[in-house]
Amino acid sequence: MVSLSWLLLTYKVPPEPATKRVALWRRVKGMGAVYLQNGVCLLPKTDDHIRRLKMIENDVSKMGGEAVILETVALDRAQEEKVVARFRADRDDQYREFLGRCADFEKEIAKEIAINKFTYAELEEEDTDLKKLQGWLDKIRKLDFYDAPLAEEAATRLRACEELLDSYAQRVFDAHDENR
Repeated sequence: MVSLSWLLLTYKVPPEPATKRVALWRRVKGMGAVYLQNGVCLLPKTDDHIRRLKMIENDVSKMGGEAVILETVALDRAQEEKVVARFRADRDDQYREFLGRCADFEKEIAKEIAINKFTYAELEEEDTDLKKLQGWLDKIRKLDFYDAPLAEEAATRLRACEELLDSYAQRVFDAHDENR
């Protein structure tokens, strides 16, 4: 059995100022880490994660705190599966939120079609919203280290949103051709 190797970051920082503590938490979560408890988190071992965690360790020290970075493996396959399940669950939470935003996007386009609002300004606004969805999914994918179950559904839903916008764009173009 080839064991997965993780980086374990433990840190303790002063409670004040809270903004620095929250910013640190966001940074670590933004890397895709799973928190095992307050101030204790895991990331897959990669050169990028090592570099970024060392920078975080330095920042924790500047905050007057302490940090330790360790390389670790699970005791057995069952423990490894628990950790991987935590990573997948975190990503699936993000994918679920993304899917909700896709539904909002689809409702917005349906509303514009229902009221026959086929303007270039509206198309541009919807295009901007689609670009946000595309960027958001890319960010989630970069943190999806262990292929979360909802990944494919999210990708499929984004493709549907892209096709929906293409269809709406065609209606906008058709509407403006009729006005000439």
